Amino acid sequence: MGLGDKIHNAAEKLHGKGKAAAGDATGDDQLKAEGKHEQVKAELKQAGEKIKDVFKKH
Repeated sequence: MGLGDKIHNAAEKLHGKGKAAAGDATGDDQLKAEGKHEQVKAELKQAGEKIKDVFKKH
């Protein structure tokens, strides 16, 4: 996984955490769900990149 991908995925995950926290603080369930969705999406992208890296090494 390239450094740029790592940074992008971490930023996306952090953005999702912020949205989820804002939704939790304001009682906005939709915003909270969007934030959690962004976190999961970023984690899945990161896992996919790690799998690609494993296959590149072999």
